[in-house]
Amino acid sequence: MKKAYVFPGQGSQFSGMGKDLYDNSPLGKQLFEDANSILGFRISEIMFSGSDEELKQTKITQPAIFLHSVILYQTKQNEVSPDMVAGHSLGEFSALVANKTLSFEDALKLVYKRALAMQKACELNPSTMAAILNLEDSKVEIICKEITQSGEVVVAANYNCPGQLVISGSIIGVNMACDRLKAAGAKRALVLPVGGAFHSPLMEPARVELEAAINCTTFNQPICPVYQNVTANAVSNPSDIKLNLIAQLTAPVKWTQSVLQMTADGAMKYIECGPGKVLQGLIKKISPTVEVMSL
Repeated sequence: MKKAYVFPGQGSQFSGMGKDLYDNSPLGKQLFEDANSILGFRISEIMFSGSDEELKQTKITQPAIFLHSVILYQTKQNEVSPDMVAGHSLGEFSALVANKTLSFEDALKLVYKRALAMQKACELNPSTMAAILNLEDSKVEIICKEITQSGEVVVAANYNCPGQLVISGSIIGVNMACDRLKAAGAKRALVLPVGGAFHSPLMEPARVELEAAINCTTFNQPICPVYQNVTANAVSNPSDIKLNLIAQLTAPVKWTQSVLQMTADGAMKYIECGPGKVLQGLIKKISPTVEVMSL
């Protein structure tokens, strides 16, 4: 039975995250202290006792979730070789440490640069995202395309599971889409409390900035395939992994497609590594017959 290790993205943060790893594992404590040195500030203290508002800042949220996920994996499962890995958006960086494509230090530096670049892009173009429930993906795609052709930006951004697709774009474009999608039969069209239009063309300035950093980073031969958000297929070539990671910021997260492909390739047990249980819930909706658990 093949095991897939999966890593969550932004939105699963909580005050106190990772403190048990710091207190109870010498390796965990060392990795947190290494992270504090790499980032130049004590992110561990914000994770352990920061307010919800502090943890919601993109420049804190992204490295915090990455650290919780990777340190949990390193302390609990470091001697286990996964058969395959995947991560939802930000979680793809955690997955690339788990399969040894990226070192802990290099991945953390990229995650922090990604967070700062995305924050800057959000400030350049006020924008948002919305969750669309219980409507066929094809209908969502058609309506988004029609609105984009009319001059606003709105695209399908996160294929989370059947019946749950997140759209992303300009504030006007997303609001227009929500109205039209509800009229087309969506059970709900809920604007999300996020800072910007992630995984849309409006993230192009961040993509350019991140590309420069990724191109200066060493990507190693992985010990197992990563199922990347952009392709939803198994990828093992470091050059291809790098190109897909660059494309990820402006491309949709194909999570439904990734889980279906991993299951087709033999994954029968999924282990979520990181805060929360969001991915377990999505995976059970995508592939009801597989086993899901968390570390």
